Amino acid sequence: MSHDHQHHDHAHNDRGHDHDHDHGHSHGSVGHVHAPASFGTAFAIGIALNSAFIVAEVVFGILGNSVALLADAGHNLGDVLGLIVAFVASILVKRRPTARFTYGLRGSSILAALFNAVFLLVAVGAISLEAIQRFAHPEPVAGLTVIVIAAIGILVNGGTALLFASGRKGDLNVRGAFTHMAADALVSAGVVIAGLIILLTGWFWLDPVVSLAVNAVIIWGTWSLLRDSLSMSLAAVPQNIDTAAVRGFFASQPGVTGVHDLHIWSMSTTETALTAHLVMAGGAPGDAFLHHLTEELEEHFGIGHPTIQIETNAEACALAPEETV
Repeated sequence: MSHDHQHHDHAHNDRGHDHDHDHGHSHGSVGHVHAPASFGTAFAIGIALNSAFIVAEVVFGILGNSVALLADAGHNLGDVLGLIVAFVASILVKRRPTARFTYGLRGSSILAALFNAVFLLVAVGAISLEAIQRFAHPEPVAGLTVIVIAAIGILVNGGTALLFASGRKGDLNVRGAFTHMAADALVSAGVVIAGLIILLTGWFWLDPVVSLAVNAVIIWGTWSLLRDSLSMSLAAVPQNIDTAAVRGFFASQPGVTGVHDLHIWSMSTTETALTAHLVMAGGAPGDAFLHHLTEELEEHFGIGHPTIQIETNAEACALAPEETV
């Protein structure tokens, strides 16, 4: 198989093995949303706030003899774990590439988002099981103490969610942290409302009913996070990128007679990569052409890491058939 394989890394050219390598890197993001600013401070504040809240829940749970508060403290401990995982991933994505991890550790942000989604659904399952069991054996719900602590929980979790609100559209990992915190604020709000009604009416069965209703809302919100993070981990084309449009863009370039071996995937929760073989009977037109493709892919599709291979004869390429990967 013989091909002209061109490769551009800003102004860097690398020649060898009878191939011309041209490989465009410019670290872009999903769609037209550029990678959000560092959320390191937001993670640090969120972890500190939630850790302090856990201590308060344990202390008042023991003093007020409230199993509900102690159970929620355990749940919030899971939240802190989720935030730490997302925070560590936000640091790892900046690690430089190595001989073994040639993309660096960018994929860790995808794993963190997947972990957060799965962890949240498992937590919801455990809470739902407890709620269903309470229908058979309604328990007296601790009064004012639970309401006050849950109200503080709304402020802590809601405030933490707001720290991540601005980055949730551009970074799935940040969206995972936002979803987690917003879900907890919702749980706390449900506890406050149920607690108030129970204080007024004595309807203990309302506690599990509100719990199940809140869990249903959380599952609804988490499902898209699970779907998107799972798709990214399986190297699916990002939802906001139309593969046919990208293929059409390449096919419309002067001198291009065929496009094959086109792959588009997420390197991280904010960066998209692409590889493609372009058939050009006249041979590689030079670096200016590849620079142009790189800029257009970044501007119109948000693809910041393209690798383009130029070939003069598609029949000579073993990867030309559509079913070949």
